[in-house]
Amino acid sequence: MRPAAIITGLAGIGIVAGLIVAGGQRLGTPDAGDMGSADILDVETTVSVAPPTTNPQSSMNARPIDAASQFYPAAVDGKPLERIATPAPVEAPKAAAEKGVDLPRPVAESAGVLSIGGRKLQLAGITPTPDDKACAGNGGATWPCGMLAKTNFRLFLRLRTINCDLDRGEWTGTATAACRIGTQDISQWLVENGWATAAAGSALADASKQAEAARRGIFGDDPRRLASDGVTEQAPVEDLSDPL
Repeated sequence: MRPAAIITGLAGIGIVAGLIVAGGQRLGTPDAGDMGSADILDVETTVSVAPPTTNPQSSMNARPIDAASQFYPAAVDGKPLERIATPAPVEAPKAAAEKGVDLPRPVAESAGVLSIGGRKLQLAGITPTPDDKACAGNGGATWPCGMLAKTNFRLFLRLRTINCDLDRGEWTGTATAACRIGTQDISQWLVENGWATAAAGSALADASKQAEAARRGIFGDDPRRLASDGVTEQAPVEDLSDPL
C-alpha cells in the first residue's frame, strides 16, 4: 500500500503544476492574432482627434513666440493675440564725473602755499602764514611759528595726491584754488588748527576766530616749550636743509 500512495501523491503534484503553468499563460497579454475585431475597435476608439478651430483666421494671425506658445490660445475674448515689442534695457545711471584735477606729490612751501612740479598754488579762502613769521608767546618770548606751521602742514600732506578746483593741471605763475585730500578741505584744516588765518570775506572766518580763541597754532605759545613741559606734543622745527 505504501508504494501506491507515493505514486498517487506524485501524480497529484504533477497535475497541479500543469494547471499553474496553463493558468499563467492565459493571464499574459494577448497578441494581435488573439484579439478579435471587436477588441481592436475598442482600442482605436480611445484615441481622440482635436477638432479644428472654429476661427481659422485667428489661428493665422497668432504667431508662435516660443516653443511653449503652441499651447497658447489663438484668441482671447474673441480678439487675436498681438506681439508686444521687447522693452529696451534699462541703463544703469552713470556715475557723476569727478570734478577738479588731481595733483600728485604736493610740497608745502609755507602753510597755505604748495609747490607741485615746479608750479606754485595758493590755497583759496586763507591768508598763508610765511615760513619766516615769528609769533610772541607767553612772557614776551618769540618763537618761529611760521616754520612750525610749515612743518605741521607738510606732515599733514605726506606727499599725498590732492584734488583741486582747476580746469587743467598746467598753469603759469601762481594759481589759486580750493583743494582736498579725500573729503578733507585743506584750507579748512589749516584754519581750524590755527596754522593759517581766514582771508577777508572767507567762509572760514568763524573757524579762524575759534582757533584764535582756543590759542591753537600761531595764536598760542611755542609748542616746543609746551612739549618740554609735558603739556602737549608738537612737531620739531623743520631742518632748513631739508630738500622737501
